[in-house]
Amino acid sequence: MKILKNYDLTKLNTFGISVRAKFFVEIKQELDLKELFLLREFKENKKLFLGGGSNILFIKDFDGLVVLNKLQGIEILKEETESILIKSMSGEIWHDLVSFAVDHGYWGIENLSLIPGTVGAAPVQNIGAYGAELGNVLESVEAYQISNGAKRVFSKSECEFGYRDSIFKNKLKGKYFISAITLKLGKIERKNISYKVLKEYLRKNEIEIKNSKNVSDAVAEIRRSKLPDPALIPNAGSFFKNIFIEKEKMQALLEIYPKMSYFEEEMAVKISSAWLIEQSGPENGTSWKGYRVGNVGVHEHHALVLVNYGGGTGEEIKNLAEQITTSVFRKFGLKLVPEVNIVL
Repeated sequence: MKILKNYDLTKLNTFGISVRAKFFVEIKQELDLKELFLLREFKENKKLFLGGGSNILFIKDFDGLVVLNKLQGIEILKEETESILIKSMSGEIWHDLVSFAVDHGYWGIENLSLIPGTVGAAPVQNIGAYGAELGNVLESVEAYQISNGAKRVFSKSECEFGYRDSIFKNKLKGKYFISAITLKLGKIERKNISYKVLKEYLRKNEIEIKNSKNVSDAVAEIRRSKLPDPALIPNAGSFFKNIFIEKEKMQALLEIYPKMSYFEEEMAVKISSAWLIEQSGPENGTSWKGYRVGNVGVHEHHALVLVNYGGGTGEEIKNLAEQITTSVFRKFGLKLVPEVNIVL
């Protein structure tokens, strides 16, 4: 295992922010972790575990050790008549795991197609899209305690999943490194195509769902049409979470803003943050959508996506996000919360 110094992280974050790490190392197998935990550079510096770099915003150089997760491998643990248990190492690309599942005809994560990042980031965020969430199919998470290297297996309930949230993002943030996850997927059809955008896409294109790959392909096409490719326009996907409020408060808002975009949930209402951003702006009567300041801006086709047009800094992205948050709060009294992990 080789520790590198003053390492350039530009190509390891999808925002393309030009920053450096004081120390840098790659881990390719679990045995590397035991060696890593004993290194002086690991013990004496702050640490950052990095996967696909698709959900992170660097504000400045990282004065510590960046550990790039390259743990790979997908295996079937147990197969039953109607279900199958699949284990994936955390360094696998998430969409590669989805492709593995749908190519074998398994159901459960097809709606989560083309979400950027690695498998290890999935339980931290409790990734979700098009009416599905990882928490619906996750069985367990394997992780190492950073302070002493002890391995622990978290059950689904112990992960404390919420909307784009988990125990790894709150109580245990920075305390565990996720090495693998196990999913329970279905072998019989259990399609989930009720989400409005997906349902309309299938109807418009006259697509008949015969297998999970059909759903996966449809979701991937929708995502490609709405979200810019980070390889072409550096970005981290949706920068903000959608907002959940009580139904009573929603009724009050609808009296003022009858066209507000929202979705009914079981116990609350989810408001589209993209709609809120589109209806707000740097000036009265303008929208943030398509707005550009210097080298950064808001994508012209999706208000939730902040982009780096080239040469932008993390500080510029952060300032733009704060301006958007302030304008939405002033107009609607609702607080946007970043989905992206901001490294200060």
